[in-house]
Amino acid sequence: MTALKTTALTSPAPISEAAPFAIRAERTSDVAAREALLDACFGPGRSARTCQRLRDGRLPAEGLAFSAVRGGKLVGTVRLWHVSAGGCPALMLGPLAVDPSCRDLGLGAALMRHALLAATVRGHGAVILLGDAPYYTRFGFSQEKTAQLSLPGPFERDRLLGLELQPGALDGAAGLIVAAGASVSRPRGAGKTARRAA
Repeated sequence: MTALKTTALTSPAPISEAAPFAIRAERTSDVAAREALLDACFGPGRSARTCQRLRDGRLPAEGLAFSAVRGGKLVGTVRLWHVSAGGCPALMLGPLAVDPSCRDLGLGAALMRHALLAATVRGHGAVILLGDAPYYTRFGFSQEKTAQLSLPGPFERDRLLGLELQPGALDGAAGLIVAAGASVSRPRGAGKTARRAA
């Protein structure tokens, strides 16, 4: 598998005011709009998807959650999450979502490139995702090093794809992909309240 080739990046490239959209770090104020966008793109059953099991109760990898905005409106989102890919540290990308009104702007590709470059700059070794190979192969993803990996639930084998950001990062990767990121902290007393309500 060919590693992603990038140039050094110290800060995001400036985006002119004439650009059709801007990509920036996700903000707390984006959450409601992000959830609405994900519902619109993936439907109400999205929380039951296999990859969601790797995200439930976890925080995205630090500095690797991005929003795309256009005219002050959130129109795209992508996040990366820490996982262990059969013992190999990696990131899981997803979900990637773009508002249908912006799909002809190349926003999905821009979000992907931005996220992959940011992950590379932060020193991560590999990214895994579950998606359509014809779309993701253009970013360097393939099944070459994911054939021996599995997910905690049903999935289509030909959609499990990987990309090494550092050569050899997925060498020998085999077994179950499991969540490895930081857990969402619960407010104090939340457990006691839940037990009383049970």
